[in-house]
Parts: sequence; C-alpha cells; structure tokens
Amino acid sequence: MISFIQRNYSTGGWNQSQAHAQFVSNIEDFGMNIQGALDAPRFSKETFPGCDVNLAARIAASTRDALTAMGHQLVMRGDSSSTRMGAGQAVQRNRRTTLNAGASDPRKDGAAISELLPPGSPRR
Repeated sequence: MISFIQRNYSTGGWNQSQAHAQFVSNIEDFGMNIQGALDAPRFSKETFPGCDVNLAARIAASTRDALTAMGHQLVMRGDSSSTRMGAGQAVQRNRRTTLNAGASDPRKDGAAISELLPPGSPRR
C-alpha cells in the first residue's frame, strides 16, 4: 500500500481542490512519481460561468490549440505560476518497502531532503 501526504500552499478557494485533483491524476492516470506530479504544468478555472481557463505557459501548443477549438478562452500564466496554480510539497510512504519519498514544488521555495536512518532504527 502506498499513501500520500500533500501540503498545498494554495490558501484555499478556487484552486486548492483543482491542484490536489491534478496532483492525484498525474500519479494515478499518467504514472508520474510525486516529484513529476508536482513539477507538471497546471490549469485553473476561477469562475463557474464562461469558458475562460488559466493555463501554465508550459502546456503543449497542441493542447492549447485543441482547447481553443472547443471554445475555451485561454488565459496564459507564467511557466511556473504559483499565484493561480498553487504549490505544495508531498511525502509518499510505501508501507511494503518502508520507503519514504519526498517532493517539493518548484513554484515555491522548499526542498525534499533524504534522511538516512541509522542501522537498527525503528521504521516509521
């Protein structure tokens, strides 16, 4: 069994659930590890009405073209915009192997640093 803990620096509101859903989808649907899932470009919808959508500039041109063809009005944001897209850190715990993996979003400051347990230490 693998479990995840993610701390999202979005202050809540419109983007928090969207950022979490994209993180989980990147792992489950696209087979990314937790660092890749945090690194991936994001989108955000800030209103209920309308076809406007915020996109990170790193989203592929072919995806942007397809969205525009469907009638979406794209609002391009920076390559790694945390203002509209959120940011976070994550820890993955594999209970079978007792391995912990960490990841830190490049949109904010922070780092994932490995910690070696001394021999004979209890595994958490």
